[in-house]
Amino acid sequence: MRFPIPEDMLCRGAHWTPQEANNQMKAFAETWSDLASWEARAKTIREGILSGLAWDHMPQVGNRFNPIIHSRREMDGYIVENIAIESFPGFYVTGNLYLPMDSAEKYPAILNPHGHEPNKRLTPALQYRGACFARAGAIAFVYDMLGHADSKQVSHYIPISPLLHTWNSKRVLDYLLSRPDVDPERIGITGGSGGGTQTFMLTALDERIKAAAPVVQVSAHFFGGCACESGMPIHKSAHHQTNNVEIAALAAPRPMMVVSDGVDWTRFTPNIEFPYLQRVYAVYGAEQNVENAHFPTEGHDYGYSKRCAAYNFFSHHLKLKYGNLPYKDGYDESFVTLLSPQELQVFTDEHPRPADALQGDEAVMDALGFAVA
Repeated sequence: MRFPIPEDMLCRGAHWTPQEANNQMKAFAETWSDLASWEARAKTIREGILSGLAWDHMPQVGNRFNPIIHSRREMDGYIVENIAIESFPGFYVTGNLYLPMDSAEKYPAILNPHGHEPNKRLTPALQYRGACFARAGAIAFVYDMLGHADSKQVSHYIPISPLLHTWNSKRVLDYLLSRPDVDPERIGITGGSGGGTQTFMLTALDERIKAAAPVVQVSAHFFGGCACESGMPIHKSAHHQTNNVEIAALAAPRPMMVVSDGVDWTRFTPNIEFPYLQRVYAVYGAEQNVENAHFPTEGHDYGYSKRCAAYNFFSHHLKLKYGNLPYKDGYDESFVTLLSPQELQVFTDEHPRPADALQGDEAVMDALGFAVA
């Protein structure tokens, strides 16, 4: 694949109006009528995504992670560690592990990508989420977007950003499944905004994800406003046209909760996006596995009420110990000790970035065999 990609092959931002998207969803629905015809369409969409991402450029890395784990801290019912794993030779995924303190032979695990707020992994919202999942008995891996916090080997706007984000999520999943304390049948993923894109992208491509909750991002008309979401031709090719609703639908029949709000591009979800998802799940006889948590008076965030919806969703589908979370007229997150950005930092003077680390957009693209015109 050569860059830049022709604009007519990309679906960026508000690519359609809501009315156009409504009409397009009806047109998509006419292309299939039962399980066999939906799965044929799903196969075409997956192939289009993988081709659009240039997935075949990524190297075969097996179970080589070379993990860097340090700064273990025991908190009130959970543990926090700083972690980096090798995504491919010379490139690292950075983040924090939130671990349960109670003993179990196998734990569920939840991947936690995040959206575009600067250094989002270090903010209270992500710390609350990771800590609550861990206290409820899950291993939560909260990891950086490209160009955020410790992930400074490339810029956020590297032309292959969608590929690297999806690959990094796959490698976090690979790592979690390599751990002897993780139950492979109880793996979830959730993220908001751009993290919502990462959530439904990995779920669409990897059956090892057993439950997913994309937050404030699944839209029929909005394709993602950043190059990391819509900068490669995943939605359109000579052989397919799709949108993020159909990509999210590739989760079926696995459990999925779509979270939406009343302010952004997800305000139409109860009437446009969710009925389509229900129709897909219905051909599997799995209507009980898809739900929509809609917050019409709220905005574009992964705030407290949306986190509470996620705690309940994953508690049900991954068998978390939700009773471990303090509760009085709502979940009480005040047990969480908020750490400073410095305390959560992965690469420090004591724990430097590995000497083999690739540095810069050009170096990474060259290493993966991409040409820029």
